Amino acid sequence: MANQAEIAPFSDHVLRALAELRAQSSLSMENIPEEPRDDLERLISAGAALEALLADADQDPDPTTRRHDIMNVLGAMRGYAEFLIEDLETSFPPIASALERVVNSVATASNSGSSKSAPAAESDSVATAELTGTILAVDDNADNRELVTRYLERSGHRVVVASSGMEALARLADRPVDVMLLDLIMPGMDGSEVLRRMKENPQLRSIPVIVISGNQDMDGIIECIEAGADDYLFKPFNPVLLQARIKAGLERKRWHDTEEKYRRQLERNEKFIRATFGRYVSDEIVENLLEEPEGLKLGGDLRKVTMLMSDIREFSTICEQLPPDQVMRMLNNYLGVMTEIIIGYQGTIDEFIGDAIFAIFGAPVTRDDDADRAVQCALDMQQAMIDINRANSKEGLPELSMGIGVNTGEVITGNIGSEKRSKYGVVGHHVNLTARIESHTSGGDILISDSTLELLEIPVQLGRQQQATVKGIKKPVTMYHVLANAVEQSSA
Repeated sequence: MANQAEIAPFSDHVLRALAELRAQSSLSMENIPEEPRDDLERLISAGAALEALLADADQDPDPTTRRHDIMNVLGAMRGYAEFLIEDLETSFPPIASALERVVNSVATASNSGSSKSAPAAESDSVATAELTGTILAVDDNADNRELVTRYLERSGHRVVVASSGMEALARLADRPVDVMLLDLIMPGMDGSEVLRRMKENPQLRSIPVIVISGNQDMDGIIECIEAGADDYLFKPFNPVLLQARIKAGLERKRWHDTEEKYRRQLERNEKFIRATFGRYVSDEIVENLLEEPEGLKLGGDLRKVTMLMSDIREFSTICEQLPPDQVMRMLNNYLGVMTEIIIGYQGTIDEFIGDAIFAIFGAPVTRDDDADRAVQCALDMQQAMIDINRANSKEGLPELSMGIGVNTGEVITGNIGSEKRSKYGVVGHHVNLTARIESHTSGGDILISDSTLELLEIPVQLGRQQQATVKGIKKPVTMYHVLANAVEQSSA
């Protein structure tokens, strides 16, 4: 880091340039328009502050803070001088020439003794692509805030300022910010603490932070970068270099915001999928669909599944005797209970057909106990009819009875429909056979096929056996009445 002894010789050039400017401006001050005259007075005032800082340098116990203060003053002188050159180079050439010497001498003094020199004034012709945003400039020095605001607003940016660390955090809580320019040395909460708090806050950590400081200590620079700063500029900053760094920060913020937007959209889509698909299948199946879709083989494939079909007996007659609102209330109560039971046994609800339910055990996820779960599900569904009818009775609604058919066989599973509308389902001979078996049930019955019975591991209490001729099958189909789970029956 350049110390005070290294800066002082070069500061003599600044003071000589400043003396020449005072002499030139004193001849024409009253003729200069009000706004540039105010800037000229600020520049001369900054020069006086520099003289005071240099005069007291030997008594200063904190050279780091003193260097920071000197760099602030040099930055103010350079900034006001550059604005004044634009305003006065045509109407007041002698003053403009003196101002150029101030700019050049400040550039020399501020870069003295440092291996990290900022581009000199000649580089100010470098063009940067237009990309604007909201910039928060945090600096306890009023001149620095004023100059940064003017530089950035001329480039189309919206500028918010803060004079302290606490004020900076309050500004961040008030409005969205795209990039922060942060001074390190400030009374109270310094820039390092502001940076730490920002990076700990999930809502603020994505905001790019460009530290602007008169401190050129390499360890301090590394510490800031490791703490989360995106860039580091030395005071007095070069306006074009600042614009380039801000542009890079804005691009990073735009990319982050775009990624965040996509992430939120994906989260909304996932929630929608979970909420929608979760109405028909278990949470476990939804999780598998989202986490390992390639393992579910949702394209058409042949697999062995156990199918369950249930139907309310005489439901058409019941509907004719009740007003529509009561029919729908009764039906939705019934379907709601049955849906919970089916999903609880990891079944996939393929279809509601009026009062009928068609569920699949074994697709899209196949398990060894598909048949067991389907039969136990059927038993629980029949048991639940007791509570459903108790509730119907309290509301003055008729009692319901339900028949259930269960069958196991190979079917084609996959997405059925078109590009615009499709559903996951099964097709094949055994789908029709399941419907035929269910059609032979009476209220309270559970009929299963011999193919399902062969796969059962759970002990069941069987009732009578019956055979039926089914369309499309030459031999009679054997069906078995399931009365209960034998283990549960014996324990009861």
